[in-house]
Amino acid sequence: MLLNELLMPSFHELTTAQLKQAVLIREQIETLQGRLDAILGGSAPNKGTSPGSAKDKRTVSTATKQKMAAAQQARRAKTKGTKAPAKTAPAKASPKKRGGLTEAGRARLAAAMKARWAARKKGAPAPNASAS
Repeated sequence: MLLNELLMPSFHELTTAQLKQAVLIREQIETLQGRLDAILGGSAPNKGTSPGSAKDKRTVSTATKQKMAAAQQARRAKTKGTKAPAKTAPAKASPKKRGGLTEAGRARLAAAMKARWAARKKGAPAPNASAS
């Protein structure tokens, strides 16, 4: 026997007054539930689902889905010992290296540094030194 069965009498054992009070309380609960739903902007979520799960889902682009499918096929082929299917899309060329100094830029910086150090040896203050 369950604990609820021991503590709560069955409907057959309740008096008419107790049944009426139970119905009144149930109606109050339903009214309050309706008011709560109105405040929260909709019905309460079903058990087992998180609140707002439908609008919180992330979308995946078609290209990402294709990459995921190709990766899964490669994993499956690896476990089965067969060769993975060839990629349908051509591989992108490696991106062009950015940044770095050209030879002319490096020479200009070296000349500027030499001029600064020569001025410092002669006693001129550093260009960014504060006057105190």
